[in-house]
Amino acid sequence: MSMNRRRFLSIAATSAAAASPVSRLLAQISLGKSARTGSIIDGAALVATTDRTRILKAANAYLTEQPITVTASHATRSPGGPHDYFSQGDYWWPNPKDSNAPYIQRDGETNPENFEEHRTAMRRLSVQVPALVAAYVLTRDERYARHAALHLRAWFVTPATRMNPNLEYSQTVIGMKALRGIGIIDTLHLVEVARAAGFLQHSKALPSKEYAAVQGWFAEYLTWLTTSPRGLSEQSQKNNHGACWVLQVTAFSGFTGNTQQIAFCRDRFKTVLVPNQIAPDGSLPLELRRTKPYSYSIFCLDVLADLCQLLSTPADNLWEFKGPNGAGIHEAIAFLYPYLKDKNKWPYPHDVQHWDDFPARQPNLLFGGLAYNNLDYIALWKTLNPDPTVEEVIRNFPVRQPLLWVKQPA
Repeated sequence: MSMNRRRFLSIAATSAAAASPVSRLLAQISLGKSARTGSIIDGAALVATTDRTRILKAANAYLTEQPITVTASHATRSPGGPHDYFSQGDYWWPNPKDSNAPYIQRDGETNPENFEEHRTAMRRLSVQVPALVAAYVLTRDERYARHAALHLRAWFVTPATRMNPNLEYSQTVIGMKALRGIGIIDTLHLVEVARAAGFLQHSKALPSKEYAAVQGWFAEYLTWLTTSPRGLSEQSQKNNHGACWVLQVTAFSGFTGNTQQIAFCRDRFKTVLVPNQIAPDGSLPLELRRTKPYSYSIFCLDVLADLCQLLSTPADNLWEFKGPNGAGIHEAIAFLYPYLKDKNKWPYPHDVQHWDDFPARQPNLLFGGLAYNNLDYIALWKTLNPDPTVEEVIRNFPVRQPLLWVKQPA
């Protein structure tokens, strides 16, 4: 047994004696060695054991659900066609002083009159396909793969139902003509879909020609994301929007084999995201200044942790990277952990909406726990709700099947 493993077991045993959730966790985990992060906890075995029942329950329910794409509904206000995705800016409302004037912003307050059908359809896709693929990964039952492929085909291949590979009309604001790249955050919900699709490459459910067609859609969207005015506008955003752009480019590049963009994203994580977003104490000041500082801090931290999970290599482990001020993702998770464990200790203003609905089973706890061999993080992750039903939480919770993130597609 290696010295590191002996040390971990000693620390874990001490923690187990002090906290029963950690004790139960220690009895369940397997020890291995991750080539990506140096973790001595077998993350795939841990997640498979923890999530098997919920994955199969969800996947079995989704076997009867048929695809619903953007072509199933059309907004009268959309300037696009039936294959164009359309959504409205969340926090924009009619001007009470002039009904003909452009909408005005009320940060943090979602307008319930917005057109939501395309967003709802995309989130439905992002919930169902990863669950079906996770069930396929666990069981190798082709039924799950076939039904996941049915959705992928409808959204990205079939001419009558596919979505056009751009977001020219996302998060529009009535009366505003200015370029709004921030609507690109809507396709954050395709990140886990792309991750899931990679596990179907050798399945009979998605023949090589159709698999290549799905890849082709994401390659087209990636080009739009990295070259269009809207895409470049979103890339330049300094808060969670900029981080979400990098996560999307990372995930879609991984699925399509674009190594150049992956290298760009790894560099941007180190030169832009961490230095500009993580304070010396590990807090995320750009999120703390929002009207929903708690949920936005959680959301942005999750996105940064997701990036570490996808981009880290033995030669370049982003989990250990620190910016010029000495802080990195390690400090950020350590900062937020006490408030995920007990939100009553949160020393900042409460969110203007949905304060009671967070946290959920945040992936930063799992991925960080595996990266740092921290049983406390993983134990807390296991206690939190993995399947939120509140739309606001679902919107800010794009990683729902971590099994697909701790395993690599064959």
